Amino acid sequence: MGQTLVEKIVQKHALGLKESHKVKTGEFISIRPAYVMTHDNTGAVIPKFHQIGATKLAFPNQVVHTLDHNIQDTSEKNLEKYRNIEKFSREMGADFYPAGRGIGHQIMCEEGYAWPGTMVVASDSHSNMYGGLGVLGTPIVRTDAASIWATGKTWWQIPPTVKVELKGKLNTGVKGKDVIIALCGFFNNDEVLNHAIEFCGDGVDYLSVDQRLTIANMTTEWGALVGLFPIDFRTITWLENRISDLERKDERGTNPRLTHDKLATLKTQMFDLVPDKDAFYSKELSIDLSSIEPHVSGPNSVKVMSPISALRDQKLKVNKAYLVSCVNSRFEDIKEAADILKYKKISKNVKFYIAAASSEVQKRAENEGDWQVLLDAGAIALPPGCGPCIGLGTGLLEDGEIGISATNRNFKGRMGSKNALAYLASPEVVAYSALQGFIDAPISEIIPSKISATIRENRRISESTEDAELIEGFPREIKGNLIFCPQDNLNTDGIFPGKYTYQDDLTPEFQASVVMENYDAKFNEIAKSGDILVGGYNFGTGSSREQAATALKYKGIQVVLSGSFSATYVRNAINNGFLTIQIPKLVDFLKTKLDSDKLTINTGYEAVMNFTKSVLNIDGNDFYFQPIGKAAQEIIVAGGLEDWVRNNLK
Repeated sequence: MGQTLVEKIVQKHALGLKESHKVKTGEFISIRPAYVMTHDNTGAVIPKFHQIGATKLAFPNQVVHTLDHNIQDTSEKNLEKYRNIEKFSREMGADFYPAGRGIGHQIMCEEGYAWPGTMVVASDSHSNMYGGLGVLGTPIVRTDAASIWATGKTWWQIPPTVKVELKGKLNTGVKGKDVIIALCGFFNNDEVLNHAIEFCGDGVDYLSVDQRLTIANMTTEWGALVGLFPIDFRTITWLENRISDLERKDERGTNPRLTHDKLATLKTQMFDLVPDKDAFYSKELSIDLSSIEPHVSGPNSVKVMSPISALRDQKLKVNKAYLVSCVNSRFEDIKEAADILKYKKISKNVKFYIAAASSEVQKRAENEGDWQVLLDAGAIALPPGCGPCIGLGTGLLEDGEIGISATNRNFKGRMGSKNALAYLASPEVVAYSALQGFIDAPISEIIPSKISATIRENRRISESTEDAELIEGFPREIKGNLIFCPQDNLNTDGIFPGKYTYQDDLTPEFQASVVMENYDAKFNEIAKSGDILVGGYNFGTGSSREQAATALKYKGIQVVLSGSFSATYVRNAINNGFLTIQIPKLVDFLKTKLDSDKLTINTGYEAVMNFTKSVLNIDGNDFYFQPIGKAAQEIIVAGGLEDWVRNNLK
């Protein structure tokens, strides 16, 4: 079977593979990403880096530090934090971008770190955005970042891939933001949760790179780990223009990441950087772009959307409008807003906040006159950075207010008061709503249309696999009693109560004593050390607290099995030396066999897990699972990622 584009890019960055081995979905692999970016959270990664015994960066030119999140905070405490980050970055030889240069994700694109056909990671959930340039961008957690700093590598489990076909052409006044709002609102039942997405179809040809970056960015809100667009001639043209712009300016000398020679090489490779015709996709979605009208997401959820045709007659007033953040504050977005507001004044009842995605974007908008148009219309300028999008700095929503924003998240309370309502829309809709004083779009007549979209699920035909190679110290077999917690979407608060999360002095024994407390008070009586726990689907969803993994480990659970996991839960578990394995057929079997209303069930089944054959046997029934890759084995044997890094440093 062939490879998806995701698998092909991973293949280029995977380490320690046999020459003939082709990576595929579900595998745990060791990776060396082209670049790793951290922003303000660099300050939290530095102590982790020191804690594991590292004294220098394995590959200084792999590491990028940007200050972008809290740049409006000029308190001495924050300035000191920024100075310490810069000092560390300069001493270590990393690439550093100070506060005011722009949002990290935009910098990664502008400065050529996000190069098509490569894998780039960041300790921020919106690293999906790089997919707009044909880059496998995906988020990591802070411990992973420290690991990459120290060793140049970390581990990744290749997620299942969904193909999303964009058909047809957008109508006038419909933007890339409307596409991703429609996708999030139409397919709103976790269809792409923890998946990688590959966009395809004739509709892609009509989307600018800026629109692709917008869509890829918000695949995060859709629930995906990757939002990847094809590498095509529009991508090449964008890079050609970028390189030419830098040559004309010649302000900072040659950028080694953006050269004509690199681009010439990419042109020869791009025809190989396509999915194989027989590549397997777990799901195939399609949407007709011509059936999409301008849409608004919310309030307070990307899973809820409303077409402008249904909202405009309501004249839903807005108090604040925002053209800020990494998703929709590039030049194209600013120009669209300026075209709406030229020679006009925003409503006296609305405060309209603007912030460019980078200082370079702002400078271009100033040179073209669009920035001044917005200021003349009454907009309030903020520095290039994150700001109100994440509830920091000037312009937050207050009690009872309604905000319309071109940002990517409208979670309750994220942009200010929990008693406010936040809606998301395209820059054009945001600007026009600020002008009118209520939510509307600058299209005189909209013919309501029903979104035309489909979904198909595929099942992979079982493939024969060779025996897994197991490293020294990794068990060949484990046995244990099966404990079944059948609830789907069991969240981390159910596994480890939030009230304990920020108590740093909790012992392993205490964590074990309260595990599953919010899910089932009887769990601790039923489950014993040495048991194997089977959960339902989407196990470990919710917050990223790592204690939801360590508490089960300290309880003595040997391994957690489930139909599917939250990707963040898996990262936290493996990083703490605790094994998780996805076996959906086992979960389905137990749900059929055990007709019980109990939250925790002692199944009475003695399970035998053979890791060489990658099979679990209970009562004469075999359930196969994805072989555990060497990367995950090494971390489990070491006892966790930090000890694995220490071993590598030795």
